[in-house]
Amino acid sequence: MALIRSASLVLLLALAGCTTVAPKAPPPPPYAAATVQAQALAAGHAALTGPARRDNAEAILRLLAGLDDATLTRDAARLSANDPLYPFVARVLQQRGLPLPHPLSQSGFRFGAADRPPAASDGWRPPLRVAVLLPLTGPQAPAAAAVRDGYLAGYYSSNRPRPQVRFYDTTGGVRAALARAAADGNDAAVGPLIREDVDAVFTDTPPLPLLALNRGEHMPPEGSAAFSLSPEDEGVSLAEALLEGHYRHVLLIVGDDDAQRRTAATAQARLQQRNVQVSRLAYAPAMTDALTSAAQQAHPDAVLLLLKGAQARVVVPQLALANLAGLPRYAGAQITQGTGNPTQDAALDGTLFPTEPWLVQRIPGLPTQREAAARVDTAQGPAARLFAFGLDAWQLTGMLESLARQPRAALTGATGRLSLDAFGMVVRRPGWSRFSGGVPVPVTNATP
Repeated sequence: MALIRSASLVLLLALAGCTTVAPKAPPPPPYAAATVQAQALAAGHAALTGPARRDNAEAILRLLAGLDDATLTRDAARLSANDPLYPFVARVLQQRGLPLPHPLSQSGFRFGAADRPPAASDGWRPPLRVAVLLPLTGPQAPAAAAVRDGYLAGYYSSNRPRPQVRFYDTTGGVRAALARAAADGNDAAVGPLIREDVDAVFTDTPPLPLLALNRGEHMPPEGSAAFSLSPEDEGVSLAEALLEGHYRHVLLIVGDDDAQRRTAATAQARLQQRNVQVSRLAYAPAMTDALTSAAQQAHPDAVLLLLKGAQARVVVPQLALANLAGLPRYAGAQITQGTGNPTQDAALDGTLFPTEPWLVQRIPGLPTQREAAARVDTAQGPAARLFAFGLDAWQLTGMLESLARQPRAALTGATGRLSLDAFGMVVRRPGWSRFSGGVPVPVTNATP
């Protein structure tokens, strides 16, 4: 019996030696340190109010902005859709044009009366009566006129169900204008246009759902949204384009007006968060020596011009004198201001810049710029950008609820590709153009 037991033991040991134990799968990589810090801030975000809430949101977005695309996408996929951090991550993904791993939770969004007809197959479901709040008199009236004309051009060119529209002048006080709009039976409002007015109506829950046409200090209350052509948004778009090009040292040349400075500040911060070096120079008519010094000391691999057209035409030849002519050259949308003469503008050839697609190509469902310019002056020249903004304000009037309910959806607009984030902010991915033969020509992407 002892012999049998010994033989059995030997057999068991032999079999055990032949058994293959599957190795344990390695644990998933930990969240990036910035993601962990952002999660800690997001956990208490809902309890904050006022400036503290705004500052906390900005801190979270700064942390996430420093992540590269691969890390951001990986960490986003590991977050649940209900994680307090996920809406912030989704916003950064949308800004970069990256897909969302989970839909956003926006089921409570209502823009207009509940008794409206059901949505069309493409999601079109406008309110019944819309108040448009604009500063129709006073110093902001020219800008308001371009937005108004764009809105009406979209309205009258549409063959889909349209709401009743009434315009209200906000120059005498935006709160009073909004109160009149609510008393008149409107079920939604578009506007206001001035940043301070947006803050004034977003301090509390407005009496009507709003599609504000600017962004201020306050986030939109539930049921409202904000759409903007802000310099800060352009700075994000320019930075993302440079990051997609994998440039490591950008020479930034900035004019002295407020919009240029705001665009520069956002672009520079976004690039530096991703470890891109930025050498910044202030525009001057004669700057060959400064450009040569920057070329020799910083060795930039791309140039970003935040200048108007006339300024850029002065600087570009000096880039050649400083041996910087061969670098990829980007610019802000202001580069089109003061252009229009192809012979002169040929100096800008090769320059890439974000633009409103409507300015250079046909957008389905909208009149072309040429058609609109034959009817109103605001569809041409510097005002054309605000005219395109008005066209998109009209499109969003009917599509905003659809964008909220289908968070992966996007609208092809006059000003770019539009989507809605979890905070009620319209995220805009602009089109891109390049000067060729002194004329802006649309391109499919911003990477040379």
